[in-house]
Amino acid sequence: MTKNIIVEKIEYTPVEKQQVELVERKGIGHPDSIADGLSESVSRALCKMYIERYGRVLHHNTDETQIVGGQSSPKFGGGDMLEPVYILLVGRATTEVNGERLPHRATAVKAANEYLKSHFPNLDMETDVLLDCMIGKGSVDLTAVYDSKKHLSNDTSFGVGYAPYTQTETVVLETERYINGAMKRRIKESGEDVKVMASRMGDTINLTVACAMVDRYIPDKSHYVSTIEEMKSKIHDFACKQTDLNVNVDVNTADDYKRGVYYLTVTGLSMENGDDGSVGRGNRCNGLITPFRPMSMEASAGKNPITHVGKLYNILSKFIAEDISKAAGSELLEVEVRILSQIGKPINNPQTCSVQLLPAPGANFKKWQKEARSIADNWLENIDVVTKKIVNGEVSTF
Repeated sequence: MTKNIIVEKIEYTPVEKQQVELVERKGIGHPDSIADGLSESVSRALCKMYIERYGRVLHHNTDETQIVGGQSSPKFGGGDMLEPVYILLVGRATTEVNGERLPHRATAVKAANEYLKSHFPNLDMETDVLLDCMIGKGSVDLTAVYDSKKHLSNDTSFGVGYAPYTQTETVVLETERYINGAMKRRIKESGEDVKVMASRMGDTINLTVACAMVDRYIPDKSHYVSTIEEMKSKIHDFACKQTDLNVNVDVNTADDYKRGVYYLTVTGLSMENGDDGSVGRGNRCNGLITPFRPMSMEASAGKNPITHVGKLYNILSKFIAEDISKAAGSELLEVEVRILSQIGKPINNPQTCSVQLLPAPGANFKKWQKEARSIADNWLENIDVVTKKIVNGEVSTF
């Protein structure tokens, strides 16, 4: 197979050297991220069911999860949920094999419940959530394409990836993980719905953090204010350890203490009070939203990990770019990868695999051109490794 791999040199100012950079991450508790997480957990559960029964993953896509926000009445010391959050699991799956009906909906609902319980401890699954599943039978035509042993692409689509991360990107990604990880173990007042936005201007990163606060752990206004100040200090200290740039941090800037406006929630999630969510509206598969970088609008979460290029090629592009960047070290300032499929054609032989390299001054471009081609070819030849990593939960899609 030709693989259609094109490796070329690009010349422009690296993002990290540009005067302005914007980076965003929606945390695991953001409604869009919850939709992503549910879709991916359902897909993995279906994969495991299919493998246990038939030894292979059958056709499915569960990438249309919708979240309709509920209603709540938070208050210091603990408020109430007034109307539950409505979650609709939507998609297509193989529902029957040789006349045997499969428990696809039961499998999906169980996986969704387990995901919510394990990630959002302040959410009462009995009262706060109404979970519905309308995953139906897949298209006959698409199923026929999917079931081919040749692993044919199910769509004409593309995926993109880049490496390495800039300092700003690293700060944003790791800061959200810190807030929803180590920091939360010390500050239980903080909820899981976190958004981190960075604006770098020159050598200064301005971080704006929005974090839903859990009302039952906050008895009064003074406790809220002191908790926010503690969070701000801890976030600043953590972020400064991730970069040698200057860092400024603001937390919950919509608060207005004089008017009695506080970001209080019952569950630590904004979806409790009107905020809706959909798959693919948040982070790309690298965990970030990066308007200064190449991005695909394709949602990765919930798509099948065998032939759906909207998932495979985004993750694959990321792996290729990262491996090239690691191999080259400081000799390549940036690596960008874009892979285009053609429906009905083998997924390991794309219509186009574009690899663009931004070499450092004095770097041996021809050497890295050859190495980049080899790395891309190897990943395409072993694309089933990507599938296995996805099914085993070793790859984040948001």
